[in-house]
Amino acid sequence: MDQLTYADVTDAARRIAGHVRPVVLAPHDRPGIRLALEFLQHTGSFKARGAQNFLRAHREAGALPGAGVTIASGGNAGLACAWAARQEGVPATVFVPATAPAVKVAGLRALGADVRLVGSEYAEAQAACAEFAAASGALSSHAYDHPLIAAGAGTLLDEIRDGFPGLDTVVVAVGGGGLFAGVATAAREHGVRTVAVEPEGSRALHAAVAAGRPVPVPVDSVAADALGARQASALALEAARRGDVHHVLVPDGEIVRARRQLWDGHRIAVEHAGATALAGLAGYDAAPGERVAVVLCGANTDPGDLVR
Repeated sequence: MDQLTYADVTDAARRIAGHVRPVVLAPHDRPGIRLALEFLQHTGSFKARGAQNFLRAHREAGALPGAGVTIASGGNAGLACAWAARQEGVPATVFVPATAPAVKVAGLRALGADVRLVGSEYAEAQAACAEFAAASGALSSHAYDHPLIAAGAGTLLDEIRDGFPGLDTVVVAVGGGGLFAGVATAAREHGVRTVAVEPEGSRALHAAVAAGRPVPVPVDSVAADALGARQASALALEAARRGDVHHVLVPDGEIVRARRQLWDGHRIAVEHAGATALAGLAGYDAAPGERVAVVLCGANTDPGDLVR
């Protein structure tokens, strides 16, 4: 399935209703802009939405095995998967690179996940996860490249519209494209523009659009632990082709600056990936009176480098 529909998003909203936290919106210093504080979500990121939808859909279909679920992740998707698995009463085995932030590994273990540290990159963890799923019979999930995961993430858009009537534009950070695919699909339904922000050193969606197909890219960014996918999903590419999408690339220095500004100005502590969408706002020329929501997601960070 290379195309996501708005019906998929509304089905996801039905499944996860009452099981995730509704997004909170906060004013920004610039008029007409709201910050969507999705880092307040269970496990600290939007990933909880997709994980809930994925497991609940399999439960509905009678396809949730006793062996549980397994996933490869840079951290946030694994946390969400482990949390959702605990809600469903099944085990979770999470493969992460040995370079994953310690705060995320500790969080996985606190949720009861069986954590396997493999290699130095997501691709190595993913290969080990696939081998484990084949041998154990565990249900294999994905950090971003699955329609149920993307549809769950897309439920965020309608919540933002409910809290910010007249929304014109939503700004999201992009790694592999799960959040982007879901949000852009829902945004297209309502005539809302999506601004896709990527680090200059991790531009999988940008490269896919340029090539006309998902292609591998090198990854070298301060936000790589959450936005370090080497290839965008076909779902994300299709969403970029079908909707009103504006692409922005930001250097690491701007991401670091945006994260610092969120702390200094609002006492918000997010990951570098969580600040990437805000960093991209400078690269988007909003029209006078345009109503823009910027999604902040990813709270699984050590705030020690922010306190001075």
